[in-house]
Amino acid sequence: MKTSFAKKGDIKRDWFIIDASDKILGKVAANASRILLGKEKPGWTPHIDNGNFVVVLNAEKIKVSGKKEKDKLYRKHSGYPGGLKTLSFKELKAKNPCKIVELSVWGMLPKNIIGRRMIRRLKVYKDGLHPHLAQKPQVLEVR
Repeated sequence: MKTSFAKKGDIKRDWFIIDASDKILGKVAANASRILLGKEKPGWTPHIDNGNFVVVLNAEKIKVSGKKEKDKLYRKHSGYPGGLKTLSFKELKAKNPCKIVELSVWGMLPKNIIGRRMIRRLKVYKDGLHPHLAQKPQVLEVR
């Protein structure tokens, strides 16, 4: 029995919509990363980027469980002494709610060239409007 591997020419990318309103951040990010990876496809191959496009809507209405609303911190460093910038979940949600979903999904993707290609197929919008109606996206329910 031969093992078949997906080739670049055989890849067909579909579009999926995830509505994040009143959903838990981790569940939305896990479902989005699984679709971006292409693991739900029968011809999934680890070294080939054969994932789909994901559109996440209503990022400003996303929820977290427990005390993460005030305790979860997002840190970045400029590289200079004293250059650590820290924002809480609540502050980042008020400033840029799309960044929360993007960072969460990026944490679940591989940190290599393929992962950087996958994250480009993630489209996050803070409200329910998006410009991707021409692609005929399928609505996906978060489990």
